[in-house]
Formats: sequence, structure tokens, C-alpha cells
Amino acid sequence: MISTVALKRSWAQDLDTATLYELLKLRVEIFVVEQKCAYPELDGRDLLPETRHLWLDDEGTVIATLRLLEEHEDGVKSFRIGRLCTARPVRGQGYTTRLLQAALAEVGSHPVRLNAQSHLVELYARHGFTADGPEFVEDGIPHTPMRRG
Repeated sequence: MISTVALKRSWAQDLDTATLYELLKLRVEIFVVEQKCAYPELDGRDLLPETRHLWLDDEGTVIATLRLLEEHEDGVKSFRIGRLCTARPVRGQGYTTRLLQAALAEVGSHPVRLNAQSHLVELYARHGFTADGPEFVEDGIPHTPMRRG
């Protein structure tokens, strides 16, 4: 069977309203509803000009997404991966890895950071990330800061 899942990418300013809605809807379904985390999902960073959104589309349905933020500290360009999630019914099919690989290809040799839910540290380690600080609890979930490059 041929996969109908397409990798999509958009700069924030080029993202149409309906797609943005679907990306946010999936994130809320996973982080707010499933993981029971009441947090400010709409943090003002989704529409920044340098923000990139990557997602997997299965015949018009967003099944996985991540947000790639461009950051600058002391004149050094780096990136931050966040809001990575996959719809529950399609987990375990490699979609998270596919999105992560696409984001890493996008950043090239630039440093990239993320705050991994601690139970996913090994997943990120397989992609070259290493712990970059002590574990912390955010919204009741243990996280580990990680860095690559």
C-alpha cells in the first residue's frame, strides 16, 4: 500500500488559517486534553516571521506536527524544536522520527535545543541530542533540556 502521508512545511506568515487551526487543534488534543496540562498553548510564537511549522498530512488530516523556532543569542543563530506531537491513533509508525529528521535537515549544522519529556530522552538521543541541564518538572511532567550541535 502506498503511503498517503505527506510532509508539509510552512513559514508562519505563509500558513493559511485553516492549517494553523488544525495544527493548534492537534496540539491541544495531545498536550492539554490527553496529558491534562493547562498551559498557555497560544504563546505568541507560532506567528513570528522566523517560525517554521512542519506537519504530516494524511489526506487532509494533520496527524503529527512540530514547531521550529529560530533563536539568536549573542549573535549566534540557533533553533528550538517544540510542540512535537503525534495523534494517538497513528503513534508507533515512525511519524515522530520523520518530522524530527525533517526539522534537523532544516537547521543543518546550527545548534538546536528542545525540552524533552523525560520518557522520550532516548528517542532524541538517537538523533544526536544530549542532556543539557538538570531534569525539571513543567506542567506536572518531568522534562530534560537537550541540545544537538
